[in-house]
Amino acid sequence: MPAVTVNGGRVVYEILGDTGDLIVLTPGGRYSKDIPGLRPLAEALVAGGHRVLLWDRPNCGASDVQFFGQTESHMRAETLSGLLAELDTGPVILAGGSGGARDSMLTTMLYPELVTDLVLWNIVGGVYGTFNLGAYYVLPSLQTVRALGVEGLLRMKEWRERIAENPDNEQRLRDLDSADFVKLSLRWLNAYVPKPGQTIPGVDDDMFERIQVPTLIIRGGAKDMDHPKRTSLEVSCLIEGSTLIDPPWPEDAWERAMQDRAQGRVQQYNMFDTWVLAAPEILKFLGER
Repeated sequence: MPAVTVNGGRVVYEILGDTGDLIVLTPGGRYSKDIPGLRPLAEALVAGGHRVLLWDRPNCGASDVQFFGQTESHMRAETLSGLLAELDTGPVILAGGSGGARDSMLTTMLYPELVTDLVLWNIVGGVYGTFNLGAYYVLPSLQTVRALGVEGLLRMKEWRERIAENPDNEQRLRDLDSADFVKLSLRWLNAYVPKPGQTIPGVDDDMFERIQVPTLIIRGGAKDMDHPKRTSLEVSCLIEGSTLIDPPWPEDAWERAMQDRAQGRVQQYNMFDTWVLAAPEILKFLGER
């Protein structure tokens, strides 16, 4: 896969399609561009006349691990701006779900000149969803480094997977300073403590005034505790002129996917498998702008 170096780290990417406006499609969590469910959506958008950029964010897939920035999403936004500059793409459409929605919003806030349109779904918020992110993505590594130093990261499944996909990551992890890593992790963790005036983690609500591009928001499911309906409604109020639509997948798709995954059942709804159902609405929105 092609890659460019941004802020001292290698960023892996690929571009699907040959013509049309470029859509940067970003998944959630620390999942790679190859997470099941993402590529079918990308291919549907390509079939609709667009090009699609898929990328492994820092700490995801085959890209280099990196640790800097106010929050992990701030780091990803800075990395994406550098990637687009290296590729000389010009302004692009940003589309993302879950953590990818937060990364896309923050990129638009910090680098508005890079974005023409914004498409968001599965926006994380609320006490449960926000605390859950900190507990899952920050606390385990923080606790490990406090107890074992950075060498302890090499024992963790998450970072062993990053090394398996990119062997250079082993040395990059070994080169970390334990005290600096703890300091950064506490800062990243603090972003996931719910605060008044922060509808999405680590971002003050007044930052939403910087989003001045046409924006489509697919609201969260009625009982989705990770991506609450309330949060998507609040974001729609914060982004002036945004378009809010009902989800094109079942209201309980995320809950059913989590239950199937936890119980080891054959999954009718894998985490991102339903995302392809959003393609018609995304294409319609982009066609009308």
